[in-house]
Amino acid sequence: MRARSAVAAALASAGILLAGWQAGVRVEDTGSGAVGTSSGADGTAGSSGSSGSSAASGASGSSSPSGAAAKAGGTYAGAVVQTRFGAVQVQITVKAGAITDVTALQLTDAERKSIQISNRAAPLLRAEVLTAQSAKVQTISGATVTSAAYLTSLQAALDAANL
Repeated sequence: MRARSAVAAALASAGILLAGWQAGVRVEDTGSGAVGTSSGADGTAGSSGSSGSSAASGASGSSSPSGAAAKAGGTYAGAVVQTRFGAVQVQITVKAGAITDVTALQLTDAERKSIQISNRAAPLLRAEVLTAQSAKVQTISGATVTSAAYLTSLQAALDAANL
């Protein structure tokens, strides 16, 4: 009886630690909160080879930092969000104040299962974001950590674009 309660207590503690670990998503500080990617960034969705967070600061397609110029158009990359499964970074393309494209610059790539989950979740999140024109969309079931990181990076890109 004593061994059973010790095992139950250990499992409960492990469950609490695991839940806290899964909920942990950290946004990596990139200095300016958002980065432009006018050159040198891999714009393919599902790319899993990049793990760094260096990029040029600013926004491509816009020479003025004012909100009106930013809403007119350009490409804006969100912050790199670190998860336990890898980094996530999203880039948006804006024309006439509307989001016309969402590209995942980095997706979780810590293990094969993470890559599968990211490759399933990214197109669904992209479609939802383009429909909603905001980061206020539902997370993808089974890809909670990836979805949260994707939407966090997306919000940083939206903030950079003054949307």
